[in-house]
Amino acid sequence: MNLIAIIFLGLLSWIGDFSLAQKEANSQKKLILLNFSGSDWCGPCIKLKHDVFETEVFGEYAQNKLVLVRADFPRLKKNQLPADQQARNDQMAERYNPNGKFPLTVLINSQGKVLKEWEGYQPSVQKFITEVAAFQ
Repeated sequence: MNLIAIIFLGLLSWIGDFSLAQKEANSQKKLILLNFSGSDWCGPCIKLKHDVFETEVFGEYAQNKLVLVRADFPRLKKNQLPADQQARNDQMAERYNPNGKFPLTVLINSQGKVLKEWEGYQPSVQKFITEVAAFQ
């Protein structure tokens, strides 16, 4: 199976630990893309994941350019996160999403500086990639 097929099948890696993401971004000279999501209750979050983040086009771009971080805030009891992951997500939200917007996607450099934010659903994968690429 080639790399494109692997990415397309959703095997693009999303990290749940911002400090690890910063280390990886610093060592690989990449930017961090942090996505705040409500995976089991937020319609626009689910649509954004499916229509943008799980596309082959985004996968090809992100593989070599971005360290991906997802901070998920599910509401259903059956989808609750382990306490340590919830604590990490809460810390990311305190710093990068204090107003609790969903979905919110934040482009951050390896030092933790916010470069750009996108609120809500982004309908165009190509436009989204173009906006991210402007910072690289």
